[in-house]
Amino acid sequence: MIESIEQVLSKICDFIWGPPLLILLFGTHIYLTIRLKFIQRYIGKAIKLSFSHHKEGEGDVSHFGALMTALAATIGTGNIVGVATAVAAGGPGAVLWMWLTGVFGIATKFAEAVLSVKYRITAKDGSMAGGPMYVLERGMNAKWLGIIFAVFTAVAAFGIGNMVQANSVASMLKETCHVSPWLSGGIMTVITAIVIIGGIKSIARVCQWLVPFMAISYVLGCLIILALRIDTIGQTISLIFTSAFTGQAAVGGFLGAGIKEAMRYGVARGLFSNESGLGSAPIVAAAAQTKNPVRQGLVSSTGTFWDTVVVCAMTGLVVVNSGAWTEGVKGTALTKAAFAALPVVGPIVLTVGLVTFVFSTILGWSYYGEKAIEYLLGTKAIKPYRWMWVVCVMIGSVSTLNAVWTFADIANGLMAVPNLISLLVLTPVVILETKTYLWNEQPRC
Repeated sequence: MIESIEQVLSKICDFIWGPPLLILLFGTHIYLTIRLKFIQRYIGKAIKLSFSHHKEGEGDVSHFGALMTALAATIGTGNIVGVATAVAAGGPGAVLWMWLTGVFGIATKFAEAVLSVKYRITAKDGSMAGGPMYVLERGMNAKWLGIIFAVFTAVAAFGIGNMVQANSVASMLKETCHVSPWLSGGIMTVITAIVIIGGIKSIARVCQWLVPFMAISYVLGCLIILALRIDTIGQTISLIFTSAFTGQAAVGGFLGAGIKEAMRYGVARGLFSNESGLGSAPIVAAAAQTKNPVRQGLVSSTGTFWDTVVVCAMTGLVVVNSGAWTEGVKGTALTKAAFAALPVVGPIVLTVGLVTFVFSTILGWSYYGEKAIEYLLGTKAIKPYRWMWVVCVMIGSVSTLNAVWTFADIANGLMAVPNLISLLVLTPVVILETKTYLWNEQPRC
């Protein structure tokens, strides 16, 4: 019975994350890039602005706090295992398509945040509330779509943002360090409770030191591994570029992938990793202390840059450079084989990276789910929700969750549909805001 349910959910998931959604997402990236006159050219300004810690307007957290919370939820197993999966299925060329997805996705992440800040509201408790649900309700007068988005977000949060993540950490620590899931789960549950009960300000404080630490340490680890194989880096980069447009012939145990596979898996994993267009990150962008929507839009756009253009690219280079993908190794096993190139330190970098990436995802997604529940049931539901979130961390740590993972994937994909509708319909609003604060003769951004 359970296997039958899992098979049905798997087929539904494959359909949801099939070509139509991928084309819609990537197409929106390209469309917004063109309409916003390649907003990516402001990435340097955006990065500089993102490190601002001071209060400059209404909001709950600083630009930096909002960005780190969004990155906490975005940078996860997809940046490590997801990249390896893409290379195993699509060949080295998948890395380039994943990278390009990140480059174009910067425009979508910018537009999402601009709309989220513009249409945010001040809740009864004085906190800021925003995201696609408010954009749909206040910008498009389509509250019913806002409700649909909030429902999908709440469902996806408990799955992909909570129990599945907790299970990933517990399983890995049991396999690599022989730590009981009950012990690791218990520790995660207590720490999660301490952090999220304090709300977005508490979450942002933790993410402001956790995210930079985990990202910098992981990237440095990747650079060290690549430095040990510096004589083959040129060949690796060349292979990634040529395979993206010509396909990859059979090598060793690798059966070979064509251009279609490289593009399909690279784009799919890139979209799934950076979440541009899914509508999750703009929920926390709405909590930022900012003078105008465009400033936060620029800051939020750097999240896609760091997630895909930097972190995913590092993983991709390490995996392709290792040559392990030619031996038929897939998923987590492929990532482990790639990082084994640096004895002792490599596995430590991988383990620490996965644990911190996954735990930060639990923190970031707790806020997304909280705001979705608040939209549906009001502020009175926030505290019960937070305690339910804490309990589910423990449940996820000690349970088998194949069906939960697939169901959460489905909800995660369905979130994108109403969000993309709002982005496409309200593109003129984004352009007007950008003209006002960024493109005018005397920029105020």
